[in-house]
Amino acid sequence: MFVGINPSCYTLNFCYIHRLNNFEILRPDIVGKTTGAEQVRWDLSDLYPALDSESFDKDKKHVEELVDQFRDTFRGRIAELTAAELKQALELEAEIQDLAMKLFAFVYLSWTTNTTDPEWGKALAAMNEFASEMNQQLVFFGVEWLSVDDDKANELINSDELEKYRYHLQESRKRKPYILSEDEEKILSAKSTTGNSAWNRFFDETLGKATFQLDGEELSEQEALSKLHEPDRELRKRAAESLTKTFGELSHPLTFIFNTILLDKATNDKLRGYPDWITSRNLSNQIEQETVDTLISTVTESYPLVQRYYKLKKELLGYEELFDYDRYAPILDSQEQISWDEAKSAVVESYTEFHPRMGEIVEKFFDKNWIDAAPAKGKRGGAYSASTATSVHPYVFMNYMGKVRDVQTLAHELGHGVHQYLSRKQGPLMSDTPLTTAETASVFGEMLVFQKLKKQLTDPKEKLALLIGKIDDTIATVYRQVAMNRFENAIHNARREEGELTSDRFAELWMETQRDLYGDSVTLSEDYGRWWSYIPHFLHSPGYVYAYSFGELLVLALYELYEEGYDGFKEHYVGLLEAGGSDRPENLIGCFGLDIQSPDFWKKGISVMEKMMDEAEELAKEIGEVK
Repeated sequence: MFVGINPSCYTLNFCYIHRLNNFEILRPDIVGKTTGAEQVRWDLSDLYPALDSESFDKDKKHVEELVDQFRDTFRGRIAELTAAELKQALELEAEIQDLAMKLFAFVYLSWTTNTTDPEWGKALAAMNEFASEMNQQLVFFGVEWLSVDDDKANELINSDELEKYRYHLQESRKRKPYILSEDEEKILSAKSTTGNSAWNRFFDETLGKATFQLDGEELSEQEALSKLHEPDRELRKRAAESLTKTFGELSHPLTFIFNTILLDKATNDKLRGYPDWITSRNLSNQIEQETVDTLISTVTESYPLVQRYYKLKKELLGYEELFDYDRYAPILDSQEQISWDEAKSAVVESYTEFHPRMGEIVEKFFDKNWIDAAPAKGKRGGAYSASTATSVHPYVFMNYMGKVRDVQTLAHELGHGVHQYLSRKQGPLMSDTPLTTAETASVFGEMLVFQKLKKQLTDPKEKLALLIGKIDDTIATVYRQVAMNRFENAIHNARREEGELTSDRFAELWMETQRDLYGDSVTLSEDYGRWWSYIPHFLHSPGYVYAYSFGELLVLALYELYEEGYDGFKEHYVGLLEAGGSDRPENLIGCFGLDIQSPDFWKKGISVMEKMMDEAEELAKEIGEVK
């Protein structure tokens, strides 16, 4: 149930993909080579022509008018509404949500390509404040709806008039035990802009302005992280030392930010009566804790697969010992550039060959300038797809540098874009998917492009290099994210039980959970203990990371069905994407005969990983790289 426009959890459905945390961010001021993506900038005029445009001001005022209308019409009356009147309220809510999303998206998307421009920073702060003000006017709706007697609520939910919104209403009632009074909800909303949101912005700006000394140059964080993919081992080592040094210099503010946000969440959880730090995330993900526990335990039990892989990679690299800064080392010293046009062709063809409808949608992103791919100073790192408003369309953001991983990133984000485009038919209240299924189309799209690229290669060394890169990414998505979930679990519980945590205590918990993952296959240096401090997901979206593992294993299981020739798979798959957030994940996935509550489901995805490992080992033997 909508309880306002909370800027701290705005549902633009951005995907800050795992590459943001796995050292795959590059920018043009780093590498002088051209790819053809240098002029690929998006056209945001489908949202608004400019910040000072008449249409932007008009829509902002219209949101205020609609909010006033909503409050004056329904405040204090929710318990007595008929089904027809509640439908009217939901439709007005959807109109407000869509227009507010459009406004916020325009400002946020513009800011991400101009983060050093103070005018856009000011505009973003103003939009967050506006969202908080609107939220305070609308918070009554959720409070009053959840206060409705269960019998009356069920009668409304099951009425013919509200059939379209049945699942949305049913799901909202699960928050009933955790809702506060209207005044309390208003206070939390008002304080969010100077609490969690403010500290997250400070974190982003702190790392955004940080400099890293490397070989006589001053690099940004993203520039330094990108060096960990270089074939030169000594360069990777120096880059890791540079990163550690600056993380150490920033340890005081970063530790303080982490402690503050952890305490802020603990306070809110206590006020709401959540039994665990992850409860609110599970509710948002529309998934039971038992399913999450099954996922986590199945993945952690298969950690030996990761250790097997890194032992293979150590042998392929010819090292006696593999260090943390070696994990993303390429096994071929290839500097091949893939042009933007080549990347476009590979992605469009892959999607079209799978399903013409998906190919048509992907082409729209290129033809209508819905992608911003040009690296530029002042542009933030990483990649995302923003669903924006259902009355408009999604936009894709990335930094394209011409590497194979950039092609995969493009495929990934366009998968999100296709998903968001297809699910718009569900409307503002039910188009967004929970994080657990939000990665479905993106990871599937990556797999389609990966398989296409692999089939085109004839040199077994090139094929092995591509396969190793794919396994690197899959381990990062499935296993590293679960290890980070274990770290999150540890720090949230430690902050609540022990009080404020020192930088060394964070490092201790980080190293414990990382060593569980890597075992003796990777030597983690003492310096690596500081590397918890730069990962934004822990702060921006607590509990988020397990959804990456969920999504990757789900797609691996789905792709296995596709390869096996599951009857009607393609149409079922498009239907899954069109459904958006209109049903629970287990029901949407259940149409494929898969049960996410069973360990066998997760093991099916892991078995695909094992097959990739087997193939890599066989290729390595074939070309004489290993015995």
